[in-house]
Amino acid sequence: MTDANEFPDRFQGEFQDIPTTTLADLLGRDRVMDIGIRPLWTPVPRVAGLAFTVSCPPGDNLMLHAAIHRAEPGSVIVVESGDLDWALAGGNVCAVARRRGVAAFVADGLIRDLAEVRELGFPVFARGVIPVPGAKKAVRPLNEPVRCGGVRIEAGDMVVADEEGVVAVPAARREEILGAARARLEKEAAESLDDWERSHRARIDAILAERGYQG
Repeated sequence: MTDANEFPDRFQGEFQDIPTTTLADLLGRDRVMDIGIRPLWTPVPRVAGLAFTVSCPPGDNLMLHAAIHRAEPGSVIVVESGDLDWALAGGNVCAVARRRGVAAFVADGLIRDLAEVRELGFPVFARGVIPVPGAKKAVRPLNEPVRCGGVRIEAGDMVVADEEGVVAVPAARREEILGAARARLEKEAAESLDDWERSHRARIDAILAERGYQG
């Protein structure tokens, strides 16, 4: 079994090719962040990376600002906050994160300087924007379990985010889910729309009949 903090880069690249819809089908609702965690600019590329987790109390962004200098290249920085009054980060923080190789921010909170972030092309999935910056006082440990968008995230989970939403693959299931996702996508690619329609009609009709529908 691959260590949670040493997942090979080639797998990260392969997860980047897996739609979040496919991962959601395999993992279920409890591994999908709620609809408030959305890309803040579009069209956004799909990103995938190991979670580097951060917890910030309402009104404070110190630990996210610390995290951009500590996260490994390719990481997705995942922030627990829930604050809708103060920004966690702005354009310069996103620019430094991008320069240091961070793949994206996924934040249960807000940012500012959206025009700068969009121009940078730095992917941010969050609840929105506000022009008011937070304080920098509260010290908390990094890479502890957090909740973001209703999902428990641990350091080393594989986070995949695209225009459909954000899905977290538990570290212990990365290889299993990657294999299952590949198999599902290969099957779908080999199936024509006519084949899908026939199968879909038969399945829906069977469910209707089982429930007594006679129309």
